[in-house]
Amino acid sequence: MLHLYHADHSTCSQKVRFCMAEKGLEFSENKIDLALKEQLEPAYLKINPNGVIPTLIHDGNIIIDSSVICEYLEEVFPEIPLSPSTALGRAQMRKWMRYIEEVPTSAVRFPSFNMAFLPRFDGLTDQQFIEQQADVRPLRNGFFRRMGRNGFVDEDIEASFEQITKTTSRMEQALADGPWLLGEIYTLADIIIAPLIDRMADLGLSYLWNDDCPRVNDWFIRIQARPAFDKAFYIGSRLTEFIEIRPWSRHEHE
Repeated sequence: MLHLYHADHSTCSQKVRFCMAEKGLEFSENKIDLALKEQLEPAYLKINPNGVIPTLIHDGNIIIDSSVICEYLEEVFPEIPLSPSTALGRAQMRKWMRYIEEVPTSAVRFPSFNMAFLPRFDGLTDQQFIEQQADVRPLRNGFFRRMGRNGFVDEDIEASFEQITKTTSRMEQALADGPWLLGEIYTLADIIIAPLIDRMADLGLSYLWNDDCPRVNDWFIRIQARPAFDKAFYIGSRLTEFIEIRPWSRHEHE
């Protein structure tokens, strides 16, 4: 039995849901309200001491970290393969996965918070923000302290945009060899980058790559056309459906 702790709009939750949908896996669920910090409640921290989502429980065994969960599902449910059949191919897939975790996964968080989540902290003093929002987080304490209640500085946002454009440029080059990041083979690498591209598009930031990366645009159309996509990105899973997005420009912050 599979049980998933997740949130509708969490990009890390989306990639696990996408993976499970591609494999045709059914699961029971607990939806976590991040605005209420349910992921930091003692009961949840007992199963995931990092205080983040998603968490998968399979036959009583706890698996945490979204990419680890996807690789676990690939090993345990291999009937619909989402990885290459050769050791070299799997190494190439994991190379992409590690890059995605290191670069765009982190980068997307910066505009997400500045453009969508800052109103959650209205009314807090700096000290209250540190005590109630930053220091209570086992894993992302430093991220929240750096952000502060007023958001990230322009240089942080621009650096995140640079990381995104580097990512899409790398994707553009890889997609010259086929419809997917590993050529003709659709893999976990495509699955785990999809929520990040979708999030940036949802924030109105696809202009960062639209003109320079036509293959990425075509890849995203192919991703969205997959039957599993709508199962993972259902109504209510995008920020613009329930949050007013604040368009970002440097001049607003000077």
